[in-house]
Amino acid sequence: MQKEILGCTKCRLAESRTQAVPGVGPQNTQLVIIGEAPGRQEDLQGEPFVGAAGQLLTKMLENAGIKRETVFITNTVKCRPPENRQPFADEREACYPYLLRQLDLIQPKVIALVGRVPAETILETTIRMGTMHGKTMERLGRTYFVMFHPAAGLYNQNLVPDMEADMHVLKRLLDEGTAFGPEKSQQDLSRFF
Repeated sequence: MQKEILGCTKCRLAESRTQAVPGVGPQNTQLVIIGEAPGRQEDLQGEPFVGAAGQLLTKMLENAGIKRETVFITNTVKCRPPENRQPFADEREACYPYLLRQLDLIQPKVIALVGRVPAETILETTIRMGTMHGKTMERLGRTYFVMFHPAAGLYNQNLVPDMEADMHVLKRLLDEGTAFGPEKSQQDLSRFF
């Protein structure tokens, strides 16, 4: 599938990218992290979360006791949108089958949706990050955990304590053997779907 993603021309982003960014990490992992889209550094290096936001993500993972090399990291959209704008709906739709196939192959215990774009794309609803971050939910047989995007912490340092707390909850979810731990929100899903 990586070769297919690297050669994809299903949307306009193929015209301006340096390279597609399929994702990186082991396929036998318990955790998949899904971000929004590659940025400039990711487009150049072909790996997700390698810029400043990626460095913050790596630091927060390590602080929570999660090694980055044990996690599969990818994005909702596999190519960089021009000027790092948010991906358009048709661009997300073009990449969505790739994302679903990645999740089917990996079968992770928990999928962290990092930011509004992946959360809204996967959960198929409009969300408010201020109320959704730190929530665990199950949908279509998969367990999701919604988190702020690390870039949000770069722009607003006041979010960093919440982001760090969410990362520790994520670690507990992985350690418990079940995704539904102390931050259950399954009963709240009717508000979001």
